[in-house]
Amino acid sequence: MEVPLTALREGETGVITSIKVGSGCAGRFCRGIYKRLEDMGLTPGTKVTMLKSAPFHGPVEIYVRGYRLALGRGMAERIIVEVQR
Repeated sequence: MEVPLTALREGETGVITSIKVGSGCAGRFCRGIYKRLEDMGLTPGTKVTMLKSAPFHGPVEIYVRGYRLALGRGMAERIIVEVQR
């Protein structure tokens, strides 16, 4: 089942399937979002584990490629993952 990264519960693992940039998004800004996530190691096929999700739509903390990474919820919602059970 494919869901946004923010839908994972603490301790759940998923594999990134895609990064949603937006239908009306074009140009340098959208390429910048994708490039920034790519530079952090968040590419399709990468395994991620949800460590913490802050309340009140705060940031999320994930474990990816051997390190912990904090992401704002808006950025994390763009990352689509396949939940691993």
